[in-house]
Amino acid sequence: MSTPAPETGLLAFYPLLYVAWADGELATDELELLRREAEGAGVDPELLSRWTNPEDPPEAAELLDVLAVVRRRASDLSSTDRESLASLGIALAEADGRPPSAAECEAIRRVEDAFGFNGAEAAACVLETTRPLAPLPNIKPAFDLGSMTRFLDGETAELKARLRTLLSDGRFEHVYGLSTPEYREQVLDWCRILADEGLGALSYPEEHGGGADPAAFVAVFETLGYFDLSLLIKFGVQFGLFGGSIHQLGSIEHHKRYLRDAGTLDLAGCFAMTETGHGSNVYDIETTAVYDADTREFEIDTPNARARKDYIGNAAKHGRLATVFAQLEVAGEAHGVHAILVPIRDEQGASMPGVRIEDCGEKLGLNGVDNGRLTFDHVRVPRENLLNRFAWINDDGVYRSPIASPSKRFFTMLGTLVAGRVAVGSAALTASKVALTIAVRYAERRRQFGPTNEPERALLDYPSHQRRLLPAVATTYALNFAIHDLQTQYVSTDEDRRRTEADAAGLKSYATWHATEVIQACREACGGQGFLAVNRFAALKADTEVFTTFEGDNTVLLQLVAKDLLTGFKQQFGDLGALGIARFLADRAATAVMDRNPIISRKIDEAHLRDPQFHEAMFEDRKKDLMITLARRVRARIQAGKSSFDALIECQNHALTAAMASVEYDIFKSMLEAEGRTPSSGVAEQMAPLRCLFALSTIERRRAWYLEEGYLDASKTKAIRRQVTALCAEIRPQAVPLVDAFAVPANSLEGTIAV
Repeated sequence: MSTPAPETGLLAFYPLLYVAWADGELATDELELLRREAEGAGVDPELLSRWTNPEDPPEAAELLDVLAVVRRRASDLSSTDRESLASLGIALAEADGRPPSAAECEAIRRVEDAFGFNGAEAAACVLETTRPLAPLPNIKPAFDLGSMTRFLDGETAELKARLRTLLSDGRFEHVYGLSTPEYREQVLDWCRILADEGLGALSYPEEHGGGADPAAFVAVFETLGYFDLSLLIKFGVQFGLFGGSIHQLGSIEHHKRYLRDAGTLDLAGCFAMTETGHGSNVYDIETTAVYDADTREFEIDTPNARARKDYIGNAAKHGRLATVFAQLEVAGEAHGVHAILVPIRDEQGASMPGVRIEDCGEKLGLNGVDNGRLTFDHVRVPRENLLNRFAWINDDGVYRSPIASPSKRFFTMLGTLVAGRVAVGSAALTASKVALTIAVRYAERRRQFGPTNEPERALLDYPSHQRRLLPAVATTYALNFAIHDLQTQYVSTDEDRRRTEADAAGLKSYATWHATEVIQACREACGGQGFLAVNRFAALKADTEVFTTFEGDNTVLLQLVAKDLLTGFKQQFGDLGALGIARFLADRAATAVMDRNPIISRKIDEAHLRDPQFHEAMFEDRKKDLMITLARRVRARIQAGKSSFDALIECQNHALTAAMASVEYDIFKSMLEAEGRTPSSGVAEQMAPLRCLFALSTIERRRAWYLEEGYLDASKTKAIRRQVTALCAEIRPQAVPLVDAFAVPANSLEGTIAV
């Protein structure tokens, strides 16, 4: 069919006809409506039939001709005439000297209404030719960035600032495409720079070249996570695990002989605990260390393939001395796991007699770390190589220890693992900060879609994108304060070490799972750009993946937290006897009645939902409720004749849930306490909504439990969901400054989409 000329009387319908047909084929009932309305308004039926025949729809060329007529003639119309398809068509006809009748105008408006083409956006679809460019973001922080960074960095802010400067001085640059051997040597070179700066020995005694400052060492480890995680792990293995085991488990003589060289990296070493058959269960490792009283030597042996030391950092290439954990036997009597220094290479790099070294090879990530396997074939080392702070063998060949309990001695000697868990949790926190910095900055710059005739919208303007990233920002802030509280607790000599061990286990689990989830979310939020190696997500994903099992599998560690909860419960109520637990449960029941009161569970006003007392009650009640029910279930099974091990295993899933609830409560408390000590009004104004977002988004994630237990009803969980969305929108204008306050070193962002 041919395109009718404008003067045919259809000009007023042109905008509607174009949009209707260009959007897709019109349904029969829609065509019938159009025909009926137009004929009723006096339009020539013969002319109209050429545009309302479903058997012969207009061709694309004809529609383009109509569009050209509309755009050409609309160029002289006012903005008022462009407010809708109806007003546009009527104005076109009037400008052509053929004003439509009142009936025709009404017919056009009714068709517009029926087709759902109302509003200026529909008219803009016809008139739009070029989308205006989006303005560059101009974000002004509502708070002092330096103050927020120092607040986040805590007591070690000055040292962290120094290390950020060091990481940006040109000697630390990301290099892509290195082979594994090249990468390992690059990481070793970086590690030597840090050692030369005195950073590796920070926790060692001053008389052996150290700084006697374990808090500073943890701060350095945390900050290295901004740059390269292979460097961070190599640094931790050499100075934290290897050097730390000599420092924490050795005598003064060991300190004099080894610590200075360990701190300068003149003596590279390993921490050989994990075996092929035993990872988290150190108590049952199988490597043996049998004492020979005649020669005053230990004979270190790998009795079977399961006992091979596996995944040992520094072993494959650079390590010369290993702290080997083995089952100690003296005069035929077993004394459990002890640590012994075993040379594995000579100064020329050759394997020592009886020591077999294998390379673990390529890994999912952290390929700058030379992980290896060690097997010992009756290797002999002198008695002096036993790290003997907590146990020794005297000149008569008799085993001695100041700790009578074998289990207490074992856990005391494993104190080095607490440091490792604190460090890994800190590193996971830093990795999350890097990922969020890149993703949030990119989301502010990247434009995608938008209303016709307007600039494309920033990704961060979309509520779904805010939901992806901003609760994670709030959680990372909360976790920052919790991790730093743990660090303070760890370095304090006054703290209960078993309490610290449980806290470290819980926070390490939470922080590493958080990092895994956040890095994946940030990668997806950056689309294809997030898939490029230069934008760091590939390395962040690969290198942090092992964190969830490194220094203890997270699921196993949460069971440790659950056991600690039960121990605390037992200490508070004796043997969990009926009288003690009944009294506690009676008090708890009274509280529960108040907590689950329908008025409280249905209260949905904003002031209540943002009240820190409400948040604390939700976290605390979940922790206590799960702890009580766990204790009751375990006790019932023990009373039925189960072993304590089997009783807890049967309640394992419940125990893991209770442990996670306890960790979340502790994180919230750290966040709340931090909010109360903010250094300035600008910083304080940011903390309240961040605390609210962390609390409510966490409650939202656990809403099934709260609903099942009657703490919340459906109307309140819906209100919480709306508040989370509202808080994301509220925080959004300051999202970039909030991640800028993480102060990721400039060279760790250069060349990425974050710049």
